Amino acid sequence: MSPGYMGGSREHPTYEQVCSGATGHVEVVQIDYDEATLPYEALLAVFFKTHDPTTLNRQGNDVGTQYRSAIFYHNESQRVEAEAFIRQLSAHEVYDSPIVTEVVPAQPFYEAEDYHHDYYNNNPQNPYCAAVIAPKLQKFLKNRDDFLRH
Repeated sequence: MSPGYMGGSREHPTYEQVCSGATGHVEVVQIDYDEATLPYEALLAVFFKTHDPTTLNRQGNDVGTQYRSAIFYHNESQRVEAEAFIRQLSAHEVYDSPIVTEVVPAQPFYEAEDYHHDYYNNNPQNPYCAAVIAPKLQKFLKNRDDFLRH
């Protein structure tokens, strides 16, 4: 798993450039996984349970196009499954507002700067880590089996 940027127009953007909103990139995590061990649907479940897919260009206090909710698919099967998952969530009215998650083809992935790698574990006392990441991680670990059961 690698943090980085995808979906923008500038080659090899920096964090500062992405944060300016001028590159069009999204802050992403590139996940390499074995579908025989971990089904794509389980990744979708974790994705939708650990962020707000209903706010446009925003996640909590983080605002900007780089914070839009997006799934970058690598093949047609992933696209179909992601769109079906969203339809199912919408049909069951899981969220109070409409899902705005983009489902778009993967574009070049640009790995984030070294200090972004393993950021939470390297900076647990950072106020953002303590206030935003820690509660999400606790929720995931507490409900891991429910998240991954599909």
